[in-house]
Amino acid sequence: QVQLVESGGGLVQAGGSLRLSCAASGRTFSSYAMGWFRQAPEKEREFVAVINRSGGITYYADSVKGRFTISRDNAKNTVYLQMNSLKPEDTAVYSCAASETTTVVQVTYRYWGQGTQVTVSS
Repeated sequence: QVQLVESGGGLVQAGGSLRLSCAASGRTFSSYAMGWFRQAPEKEREFVAVINRSGGITYYADSVKGRFTISRDNAKNTVYLQMNSLKPEDTAVYSCAASETTTVVQVTYRYWGQGTQVTVSS
């Protein structure tokens, strides 16, 4: 069992930055690939970024590539999402999730956090 708690969301102006954190409980954090997903109002949840168990492999959605960076600290059981050059279309609830494989496919993620709201004003 892994419990995930996100933090770091908030209101920011377009062009600004935010850093999201996702703290995991349990000793098995390093056994999971970690992903970030987001869901905007009236839209389906979509993949944002994923990082493998060791942190050596990352993959991003085209919409955030070059602006967002995913990283992890296995000693702290935490995964991060650094978001730069934010746009109003980045407004969404951002959730982290844990999967046994490094994948963009949501159904493979076994554990999910509750999410944190990110709002980007124009």
